[in-house]
Amino acid sequence: METLVSILAAAVRSGTPILYATLGEILTEKCGVMNLGLEGIMLMGAFSGFFVSLSTGNPWLGLAAAFGVGMCLGLIHAFISVSLGGNQVVCGLAMTMFGGGASALMGRGCIGMTIRGIDGFSIPWFSELPLVGRVFFSQDVMVYASYALVVVLYCFFTATRPGMNLRAVGENPKAADAMGLPVARIRYLYTVLGAGLVALGGAYISVIYNRFWAESMTAGRGWIAVAMVIFAVWNPFQAALGAYLFGGVEAFQLRLQAAGTSVPTPLLMMLPYVMTILVLLFISIGKGRRVSLSAPAALGAPFHREERE
Repeated sequence: METLVSILAAAVRSGTPILYATLGEILTEKCGVMNLGLEGIMLMGAFSGFFVSLSTGNPWLGLAAAFGVGMCLGLIHAFISVSLGGNQVVCGLAMTMFGGGASALMGRGCIGMTIRGIDGFSIPWFSELPLVGRVFFSQDVMVYASYALVVVLYCFFTATRPGMNLRAVGENPKAADAMGLPVARIRYLYTVLGAGLVALGGAYISVIYNRFWAESMTAGRGWIAVAMVIFAVWNPFQAALGAYLFGGVEAFQLRLQAAGTSVPTPLLMMLPYVMTILVLLFISIGKGRRVSLSAPAALGAPFHREERE
């Protein structure tokens, strides 16, 4: 039982950066903008969060800096995708390459350094619950914030007027514009905020989870988050399930490595990504229609008022 609790708690921590990135991408895609630059944005968030934490000695400033850097990158993506009507896929891929190269270049001098980070704490009473207490309520503040973010985003999408306006823009921007909604402004806002959340996912890795900087330390988590959006069918609660599932597989393979298993390490490191491929295969075979019905209808399509019919 002790081992199971330890693995499940590690799964929550390991899945948290993916959860932030997935929620950020859901927020962006709900308004009709596709951002495939998650890996690059997470890397820039990881570096900026670590660098500011190292320079100031304050990890909270590091997290704030990462969020700001993510919003700046989201603003660039929004300008190209919304204002210029550029290809969103190409822009996202360019963002990934930029983030990977820029973070590696700027972070050369930080390799090998460590920071204090942010320690976890237990929530009274809740942490004493059988099994789930130590798994979910003996974590750090960013994990607790991710729980709240899942609930807030779900309620925002389904029960608020701004959330419904957001969905309207993502489903039919021409109709939303005819209703008087500022389509471009809404797309800018949620693309910027979504990228900020993605960067927070990267900062979680360097500031709280690992507390050091290494090149390409996100290790493909940005691409996993893109897949998790499809797995979650744009639902924040299912995004949490997918993120913790991935985190559980990662924690399990790390535990196997520590136990000295005879299975080659490269094969163990493949497990989380093999699991992701299998999940996507399952979705494609069994839930393809559901995914197509859940995706915003105008996802990836630029909108220009002068083209309105």
